[in-house]
Amino acid sequence: MAAYTLTIHGGAGTILREDMTPELEAAYTRGLQEALDAGYTLLDKGGTALDAVLAATRSLEDCILFNAGRGSVFANDGSQEMDASVMDGKTLMAGAVAAVRHIRNPVDLAYTVMTQSQHVLLIGKGAEDFAALHEIKTEPDEYFFSPFRYEQWKKMQGTNEAALDHNVKVTDKKFGTVGAAACDMHGNIAAATSTGGMTNKQWGRVGDSSVIGAGTYANNKTCAISCTGHGEMFIRAVTAYDVSCLMEYKGLSLQEAMEIVVYDKLMKIDGEGGMVGVDAKGNAAMVFNSEGMYRGMRSSTKISEIKIYK
Repeated sequence: MAAYTLTIHGGAGTILREDMTPELEAAYTRGLQEALDAGYTLLDKGGTALDAVLAATRSLEDCILFNAGRGSVFANDGSQEMDASVMDGKTLMAGAVAAVRHIRNPVDLAYTVMTQSQHVLLIGKGAEDFAALHEIKTEPDEYFFSPFRYEQWKKMQGTNEAALDHNVKVTDKKFGTVGAAACDMHGNIAAATSTGGMTNKQWGRVGDSSVIGAGTYANNKTCAISCTGHGEMFIRAVTAYDVSCLMEYKGLSLQEAMEIVVYDKLMKIDGEGGMVGVDAKGNAAMVFNSEGMYRGMRSSTKISEIKIYK
């Protein structure tokens, strides 16, 4: 029986201890802990890695603190468009959605695309029609409304800039993607990622979170990866798959491969952010090149931690 492990993230960027109140830090920690518990409980009961990453990501989508699902930011036109993806390392099956509105848990819709269609990626109205066909839960605009997110957007209105998650100052960046990677006791791995994108983004903008190989990738031969960062750079670097390639073709460990991609390849193109990952032996890593990353890890080897800062 393999060691079973779950690792999660709730976004990366300019996350500084001096900017965080004790109450807000406790709230973020609680949100991460709830997601970690939701996924790890399934692994502990013999559940699949796929079920674990879906449960953990769904929990983060339900927490209004994180820029995914309920806490998604406002786009340029005042809408909230969400992206998500999931991949099963055992079968290499994957599903993704982009620019969807009113979907309570976009990661569930991504999973349904994977299991109930012949496609990998559905977008916009087509994805929403598919969600209705399969009775995926939706919510009205009020469910997704956060005064904090709304004030961010109002400050950005009338500009052509898009801000990265919690702050409207582009020089003070936070990337609010959430996600998870897991290895179950049978040695199968999976990853999932979900996001509300960028504040004041142009309508129809799609980041890396719904792009298989960029924001999400899983293959039992190598690793399962979920990324968070400036999506355009992560797409250009084919970030998640690059970790897998370094492991498969150069024989690097999970930690070594992730460090090369995050500290070298991404930084050469000004790609700020990070990633979490596991391999099929239950090893896990959480690597980022920003000031902080909301993250957590729990394993049957008795490792259990939640961290925010460097």
